[in-house]
Amino acid sequence: MKVPFSWLKQYVDIDVSAQELETKLFDCGFEVEELIDLGAEISKVVVGVVTECVPQEGTHLHICKVDCGDYGHDIQISTGASNVYAGMHTPAALDGSTLPGGIKIKAKPLMGIESNGMLCSGEELGLNEDLYPGAEVYGLLDLPKDTVPGTPIQQVVGLDDYIFDISITANRADCQSVLGIAREVAAVLNKPLKMPATDYTVSDYKDPRLNITVEAPDLCPRYLGHYVRNITTGESPRWMRRQLALCGLRSISNVVDITNHTLLEMGQPMHAFDLNKVAGRTIDVRRAHEGEKIVTLDEKEFTLNPNNLVICDAEKPVALAGIMGGANSGMDDNTTSLLFECATFARDSVRKTSRALGQNSDSSARYEKGVDRYSPQLGLARALHLIQQLDCGDITTLEYDLTDGRPLERKHIVTTPAKICGVLGITVPEQTMIDILQRLEFTVDVQADGSWDVSAPLYRDDVESFPDLAEEVIREYGYDHIVPTFLNTASVTNGGLNYDQKQQLKTKRLLAAQGFYEASTLAFYSNAELDMLHIPAEDEARKAIRILNPISENLSIMRTLLTPSMLNVIVDNLKKGNAEGRLFEMAPVYLAKELPINEHPHERQTLCIGAFGPEE
Repeated sequence: MKVPFSWLKQYVDIDVSAQELETKLFDCGFEVEELIDLGAEISKVVVGVVTECVPQEGTHLHICKVDCGDYGHDIQISTGASNVYAGMHTPAALDGSTLPGGIKIKAKPLMGIESNGMLCSGEELGLNEDLYPGAEVYGLLDLPKDTVPGTPIQQVVGLDDYIFDISITANRADCQSVLGIAREVAAVLNKPLKMPATDYTVSDYKDPRLNITVEAPDLCPRYLGHYVRNITTGESPRWMRRQLALCGLRSISNVVDITNHTLLEMGQPMHAFDLNKVAGRTIDVRRAHEGEKIVTLDEKEFTLNPNNLVICDAEKPVALAGIMGGANSGMDDNTTSLLFECATFARDSVRKTSRALGQNSDSSARYEKGVDRYSPQLGLARALHLIQQLDCGDITTLEYDLTDGRPLERKHIVTTPAKICGVLGITVPEQTMIDILQRLEFTVDVQADGSWDVSAPLYRDDVESFPDLAEEVIREYGYDHIVPTFLNTASVTNGGLNYDQKQQLKTKRLLAAQGFYEASTLAFYSNAELDMLHIPAEDEARKAIRILNPISENLSIMRTLLTPSMLNVIVDNLKKGNAEGRLFEMAPVYLAKELPINEHPHERQTLCIGAFGPEE
């Protein structure tokens, strides 16, 4: 995920360099894969003021005298740009300078006249219109008249910035945004966090014709919608276009840019439906019907089935939930009223649909890691604030907040300082731990008996118990404080194999001596494997532990028998032309003591032997 340094500074008063912040982020568990210096490839390019501009006879060139401040007040540079004029402030690449792409600029004669550098366009500096206005104009980049000659061009056009390319682990879905990283920066620097503005005012208008329902609350735990009318599309302000560009997105229009900006800033995917295209003024979140079709915004057509969650109007699907909107409900130049949507969709539902259809998006990437039930209201409020700030629509009172019935409340963990320190193996001062947790927006209520009632922020779905609190403490306290120590139940041994291991090895060697090869298979398969063996429904082997987040449906349960895996290995060998063979596998099977699973399963070491071929 790309996070601009300048954007982070809007939320936290950062008093360290980008390089120092990179180290601090790494120390608290965030791998910065690359720190990109936007102006690193540019050197000795400064603001130049053209004091004289004379056409060179017989050529298309102009001979200019350029004031570059401390670098020289009367530097002669020839240019073929047609928009050059006396008094122009423009980038000047001086003798010995470097431009993006490793281009070196040297003083040399042009058409027989000495030129001591080059005057530059925005494109030659690697700029586009979103990064700096006028950058895509054909000709030289015309800078404001208040720019000071000799100033490094990076400071003038915003290339004195850094981009943090951060790898976000799957458990930290709350950090899939600029705000999420800003929270961590505020904690590690012990600075206050300045939240983005989310206030807005509403008009009295209410449209009673709009209706929203959620038929699949298990796949859509929360769905928010807000009606905005009198939409006026136009160009986004420079600051928004620049922030989008720094994160790799081009500006489209103010309203579309707001949805993309909210995704990047708040980590909340959102979509805007053109209500004039929504049949029956109805939105229904449901499983798709078998054979239903949808054409997405990128003009791809998909045939759907009940495994796909869709957002529909009264007649047809208008969006693939969590992935992409439909072309039949998107904005255009005639759009006047919109329904802004923010929602929480089940991670596995989005992932399975995305992979099955081969359709990915920035939204689906975030939903696959997880979007909590609190973020939609925060993201929608921010988007509505921007609508009002950019004056591109009237916010009505009509809003919907549909949930699965679960209350939105903070998780509470009752623990003790000793338990947290026991996980870490070191003693961390109690007040230090409290300070760290409070910086991370946890609340700590110290009870009379010395225990702690810790409540996690609403956006931290990953925090479940006191070992998670221990992780939060140590990544801020510093992993360098940890010292090697034995676990309480550990003991020093002479090493080597124990009795069970020796017996297993003896068995394996005996089988190998008989011509058997050892197989090693995954510990997962599907119920279909048991069906093919006609295992009765009441058989103990059917009490399989289901994986909550399986890689695929074919690997969705823990194995209770080795037989299906061995048969698959034999079939694979036969398909590859191996007509005979002897195989064995010694591995555990996982037997649930009862269903539903309330305790760890029994792992029983099992031997499976497979032999195939004419002589077997």
